[in-house]
This record gives sequence, structure tokens and C-alpha cells, in this order.
Amino acid sequence: MAGNRQHIIHGLRDGIPIAMGYFAVTFSLGIIAARAGLTAPMGFLSSFFTRASAGEYGTYTLVAVQAAYVEVIAMCLVANLRYMLMSAALSQKIALGTSWFHRILMACCMTDEVFGISVAHPGYTPPAYTYSAALISTLFWASGCAVGIVAGSLLPQPMVTALSMSLYGMFLAIIIPPAHKDRNVLYALIASFVLSGLCAVAPVIGEWSSGMRTVMLTIVISAVAAWLKPIKTEPMEQREPSSSLEWPSRDRGQQS
Repeated sequence: MAGNRQHIIHGLRDGIPIAMGYFAVTFSLGIIAARAGLTAPMGFLSSFFTRASAGEYGTYTLVAVQAAYVEVIAMCLVANLRYMLMSAALSQKIALGTSWFHRILMACCMTDEVFGISVAHPGYTPPAYTYSAALISTLFWASGCAVGIVAGSLLPQPMVTALSMSLYGMFLAIIIPPAHKDRNVLYALIASFVLSGLCAVAPVIGEWSSGMRTVMLTIVISAVAAWLKPIKTEPMEQREPSSSLEWPSRDRGQQS
């Protein structure tokens, strides 16, 4: 019990900075959700169980245009597939004796930031650490969305429009640095803009909903980019060990 209490304290400590950033991001998502007709409780629940900026933005956008359920589900699956990879990677940081129930719950807690601090945890990552970090950050994430929805219904329309633009700024801040460092990312980014515009006016594809076009373009462009320019990885024996992120060997037995 004393060990779990310490892990919970450490998780809350590391999760608070994440939570503060989450609140600012989901406030803008709340503005988008308000335009889609969601109430504050609906926004809180949807954000609490989703916790994905791109996935939620796509969901609220599709809800606003009354897209079909299958389009919303497909978009969420495509936008959030990376969490499956994160969960698989985190499984190597879980002690061998950890029950399948804890493993599933830890996978459900994954976000980009929670994954980052969980894999950086020295030694095996205790479930209590991931749970506490995910809980505090998720509460702020969901609360930010609910507050944004309330603000979207109270603030003047020019201010609401200005606040909604901040989310697009966040997306630009995410994609511009990688595109600046890697030409392949830049080419994929340019292709996505060009193809998105062409598909919107194409004879057949232009009749599809915007959500379906986004899903198909995401799959096609990412698949072509991965095929033409795969990321080169070094063999494990050639990699230099990292003292801060060195994962424990699986043959050392269960952590006490």
C-alpha cells in the first residue's frame, strides 16, 4: 500500500503540468463542440472517454454536419490508431506479474503525453502511476471542453470565432516543425492539401461527405508515404543505450 501511495503521488505530480496544457487545448475544442450543438455535460463525457484532440475535432465537425455514424467511427479509428502502437510499446514496461485487467486499463489510459511519462518512468511502470497521471489530466481535459462549450454560448460571436481559430493554430504548431525537419513529411503535407482540394471538386468523390473524404485521404496518403519513404531503423545491437529511457530486461523477473 505504501508503494502504491508513492506511485500515485508521483503520477499526480507528473500529470499536473499535462493537465494544465490539456485544459487550454480542450477549451478550444469546446468552442467547436458548442457549434455542433453539444451541451456541457455531453462535452465533458465525450472528452473524458476520448482524450484525443484530432479525434474529437473530427467528431465534433462531423456531428455538426450530421454525418453518418459509420463515418464518425471510421474517422475516430483512423485518427486514434497510434494509441494501439503506444499500448503495445508500453506493454514492455509492465512487470511480468501484472494482471491482464491492469494491462487493459493502462492501455485505455494512453494519450501522447501519458505514454511519454510512462515509458520514461525508471524501471517497470506501476499501474498506479499511469492511473493517477491519466486521471488528473483527463479531468482537466474534459473540464476544459465543458467550460469551452459554456463560453461558446455566452461570449460574443466575434470572440467565439477568434477562440475557435486557436485550435487550428495548435494543429499548425504540430505539423510545421516536423515538415521543416523532414522533406518527406513536407511532401506528404503538401499532397494532403492539394488532394483534399481536388477531391472536394472531383465528379464522384466530391459528392462524398467531408468526413469520408478525410478518412480515405488519410489512409491513402499515409500508406503511400510509408511505402515510398519508410522510416529507416537501426538494428537493436547497433543502438546506443539510453540511461534515462533504458527499459528493464524481460528476464530479470518481476519487480518487487
